[in-house]
Amino acid sequence: MAPFSFPGRLRSAALSRKRFRSKAKHVGRKGMKNMQESFKRLKSEMEEISEEQKNIREGQRQVKQKFEAIESECEELKRETRLIIQQSARTQVKLALMFRILKARETGDSSTAAYLTEMLREIVAREKEEREADS
Repeated sequence: MAPFSFPGRLRSAALSRKRFRSKAKHVGRKGMKNMQESFKRLKSEMEEISEEQKNIREGQRQVKQKFEAIESECEELKRETRLIIQQSARTQVKLALMFRILKARETGDSSTAAYLTEMLREIVAREKEEREADS
């Protein structure tokens, strides 16, 4: 029969399967030893990889903690900056009032000077109340 005929192909496939099975069943001592060595090597590599993964997770946790601490510090700095800006604005207002009080007194406008002085006192009193409330 020709090798390309259907029955011929079945026979050759059956023969090749028998050869494959016989090789797989008859693993000698040397083959077993190699397989055990490979298994041990793979096991140690897996343990190393597992340890590396633990280290990576720990590093990621530490980075996350540092990031959160930096983020918290950034928020605190923003809050402090807002407070400084507010204080600076209040100081500018008080300085402007003082300057206008001086000008009013120079020109002899005592009613305006008294009104501006009263405004300045109210601002200072309000700031004092806020500081006491914060403490």
